[in-house]
Amino acid sequence: MSLCRTDWLWMGRRILAITGVLAALPAWAQYPGQVSKTSKDAPELRAIGVLEWIGVAGKPTTSRIIPVTVLDGGELQDGGLYLARPEPLALAAEVEYELEQNGKPVGLYDIRNARQEQGSWVGYGSWKPMPRPKSAPPAQEMAHVGFESDAQSDEPVLHRKHHAGDASAAGTGKGGDSGSNSGSGSTGDASPADPDRPTLHKKASGNSTADTNTATASSSPSADSGTAPAAGSPADPDRPTLHKHDSTDSADAGTSSAGAAAGDPDRPVLKKTKSQPSDDGGHVESLPDVTDPDRPRLQRGKYEGNDIAVTPSMIGLPPEMQQAVAVSDAKTHTVHVWNYAWANPDDEAKMKAALEDIARGALGLNQPAAATKAKRTTTTQTATRAKAKTVPPPPPAPLTDEQFRVFELAYGSGATLVLTAHTDGPAAQEKFVTLVAQPDLYGNVLVLLKSVTDGAHLDETPRMRLVDAVDALADNRGELLFEMRGATQRQFALYRVLRGRAEKLFVSGGAEFASQSAD
Repeated sequence: MSLCRTDWLWMGRRILAITGVLAALPAWAQYPGQVSKTSKDAPELRAIGVLEWIGVAGKPTTSRIIPVTVLDGGELQDGGLYLARPEPLALAAEVEYELEQNGKPVGLYDIRNARQEQGSWVGYGSWKPMPRPKSAPPAQEMAHVGFESDAQSDEPVLHRKHHAGDASAAGTGKGGDSGSNSGSGSTGDASPADPDRPTLHKKASGNSTADTNTATASSSPSADSGTAPAAGSPADPDRPTLHKHDSTDSADAGTSSAGAAAGDPDRPVLKKTKSQPSDDGGHVESLPDVTDPDRPRLQRGKYEGNDIAVTPSMIGLPPEMQQAVAVSDAKTHTVHVWNYAWANPDDEAKMKAALEDIARGALGLNQPAAATKAKRTTTTQTATRAKAKTVPPPPPAPLTDEQFRVFELAYGSGATLVLTAHTDGPAAQEKFVTLVAQPDLYGNVLVLLKSVTDGAHLDETPRMRLVDAVDALADNRGELLFEMRGATQRQFALYRVLRGRAEKLFVSGGAEFASQSAD
């Protein structure tokens, strides 16, 4: 009876164990791997801004920084609104930006204070130069017992330790006279003297006390030790020497009376003091000299109150304003210069001429083909039809404020061309063009983005002004940063050129503009 009950209990436990294992299988299949582990390559905060200044780069007259975007967790956030309490995180005090031009660092900008200017946040601070790289410490010679470091190499070299006996033997073998050195105990001429090595001197015999009393400044023995150096040894300049006291040689005694020439050395002597002007220059001249140290005095100085650190001094958009990309990141990234190196310098001139011709056509500066054809027909109907000279084509119309840049936005990628220009004339009749292109397989220009607008429609289609290329996503690939300037407002936009397309990644301020096509 007990055996049957035991078998039944054992079978029940086995069934429960199998049931538990089967129940755990779905849970294990649903959460494979380590879910809670975070990746070490997770991107950190990275802020992108635009520094605007007037004056010389490095020492501007006025400057300000405009926040554009903040990269947080792989997502681009508006730099003017991200964690605004009340100023945004990108403009918090003591935030440091690295200024870049064509991907090369040119300086640092420290934020001191921020404020709202015409409805948007602007930061003010100071421009500092890039820190100089630390120079390598000079090579120091290492000397130890038994070996020394070679000055010409980092590998240690073993040397024989110098002893008194070895030095005497070396001197004997070279000079042939060993008896002269054995008595004095000094080293031979062949071995250099060690300045830190103790030297044995011959004890001076105390024959007469008169010798010690007649010691002069040229004698080197000390009164305490009573020893004399060996013959021919140099005198120690740091060794104290006894001198005979001469009271008549004192400079102080000359200012006293004649009876004080041989007086007490502890006797006070009157000296003439030079009157020094008072360091305090803030007292009133009509008042007598005041010696009270606690008396308050008016002095000129700088105010150190709780006011803002830098006073805002740039308002609006001055025509002489310059711009540069500013990047603030906790990590240190490798410098990536965006300049493109042409294999053939003639290709750059060819691409620039082709883009300029497309820009003139977009701005309406090219001469119409119909007028040229009619002019040629009229010329052929003249009497001197056979002797008519060929009329040279007119020079191309100039482009105002032309800017042509060539970038290599990724390692091994091709050239990315950017051209911006506009026409002259009244503000309402000006026309603006921006072209982004790349060379195709046949060496021709392939336009990826074209933006054309005029002064009367800037609110609908803003003018695109290139700032520079910048790595906004921290992936070692450059994006094109444009200023979208309208008639009454402006934003900044990031474009990524990839696979023959120019895609808009981000626009600050949340404003969306009409899409530009490459028609």
